[in-house]
This record gives sequence, C-alpha cells and structure tokens, in this order.
Amino acid sequence: MNNVTKFRIAKPARDVFEAFVDPEKIGNFWFSSSSARWETGQTVALEYDLYGAVLDIRLTEVEPNRKIVFLWGEGEDEHTVSIVFRETADRSVTVVEVTEEGFREDDPDLIPKLVDNKEGWVFMLTCLKAYLEFGVKDLRGALER
Repeated sequence: MNNVTKFRIAKPARDVFEAFVDPEKIGNFWFSSSSARWETGQTVALEYDLYGAVLDIRLTEVEPNRKIVFLWGEGEDEHTVSIVFRETADRSVTVVEVTEEGFREDDPDLIPKLVDNKEGWVFMLTCLKAYLEFGVKDLRGALER
C-alpha cells in the first residue's frame, strides 16, 4: 500500500530538485544536514538535530530535475519513496509528488501510520514551499515533541 502527497511550488523544477539533493540547502526545510549530494547508488546519512536522529537513505534513482527514488527503514519497515517533479510549460511552477510505498495492509496500526506519514510529508512540503517561495528557513524545527 502507498501514500501519495502532492504540493505546488512556484519555482522551476531545477530549484526544487536542488533543494533536496544539495547538502547546503536541505537543512533549510527538512533534515538538519545531509552527508553528501544525492546521486544514484549512494547511501546518504540525514541528521535531524531536533530529535537527535540519524537516518540512512539508499538512493536507487536520481534523475536531475525530474525524479528521486530512495529506500529508508529496515526489514518489514523498509519503504520506497519516490519524489517526482512536474514542471508547468512556462517552467514557473513545479508540482512535487511524493509517493511512499511499503505499508502493510495487514498491519493493525495501518491507519495511524498512514495519517502520521501524510502529516510528515505535508509538513515537509509546506516547509519547502516557505523556503523556496518566501525564504523562510526556520519552519523545519517548529514542531517540538
């Protein structure tokens, strides 16, 4: 089972794509830091200082300005995430579509997991929009647990 989240960003696809793959930019809207530029075949460590967490992602496909696919989690909890960038004809707007696959339909906690997952992607994409369209860089850590 998968979960799909879409968001419209008023920037060209190259700008949106670079925000994800450039270690200097990702900290402005999502994780605190990235260990390397995202490229096909790499494993990249993402740090989230607010939660004291480090997460490895395994990049299986990186197509500049068009698509990023990675694996995260382990064992039964491993998921595939696809981030697709669809640019309008005039190149002024990009629709970002995030699809996370790997949810087990027989999981008794499926619904809460899907809701939590959707909330996470919506929050990240909201932070991305604020960063790219308005220069806001401090939303990422706004939700404290």
